[in-house]
Amino acid sequence: MRRPSRANLDGPGPFQPVHLPSGSAYELDRGHPVECLPTHVRDGRAQLNGALVIRTDPAVESAGVELGYDLGGKTLRAPDVSVVPAGAGEAWGQKAPPLAIEYVARGQDEAELEQKIAQLLAAGTLAVWVVRLTLPRRVEVHEAGREPRVVGVEGALELPGVLSRPVTVASLFDPEQAELAALKNLLDRFGYQHPDEAFAQGRQEGREEGREEGRLAGLRTAAALVLRARGAADPEGDVAALDEPAIIALLSR
Repeated sequence: MRRPSRANLDGPGPFQPVHLPSGSAYELDRGHPVECLPTHVRDGRAQLNGALVIRTDPAVESAGVELGYDLGGKTLRAPDVSVVPAGAGEAWGQKAPPLAIEYVARGQDEAELEQKIAQLLAAGTLAVWVVRLTLPRRVEVHEAGREPRVVGVEGALELPGVLSRPVTVASLFDPEQAELAALKNLLDRFGYQHPDEAFAQGRQEGREEGREEGRLAGLRTAAALVLRARGAADPEGDVAALDEPAIIALLSR
């Protein structure tokens, strides 16, 4: 989440990415510091939904939250969520992320946001998804050389070559949808060619035990399938006593 305080940007500023320590509360725009202020708990939770969905996609080797990328020209940007490109390095990323996601609520400096999007795309980012937390909820898709477009909460997003599965807009907002998307991603990652069908089978088995218990039973069934693919000796026993957060944590390891 970014609510920057835009600096005076007349001419280049004196700072470079090397001047900022890890964990700094600033980005850099052509050498000028851009303060990134704290966010509400509600909005911060939404950001984690996107991170969970993107990180578990089978095609993604590495992703993170608020990772800094040196875009050149004394510019350092840290998207809320990003896919880490191969060869990015271990300090500030030396390549632009192929996918960057920004979560935006009220109070956003729109001019600063536009500048950040333009800098990411110019540096090589394929797509920037701007997740609008104000109603109506939607995602604005920015891609180099194309007009921005809006995808509503019932839609889905794709980025071939970076993500292997579509990302529903709802999963970028709603924690339950994010967890379900992550679980399907993990089933796919561990070799199930039809993860949606495997998950649906688990949900159907669970419904026979009641609505809430059924949902948890469905998660356990799907989780056991993943653990079996990992080589667990007793996957059903491993998940039998786990609640939903524990299952998600187990599968995300």
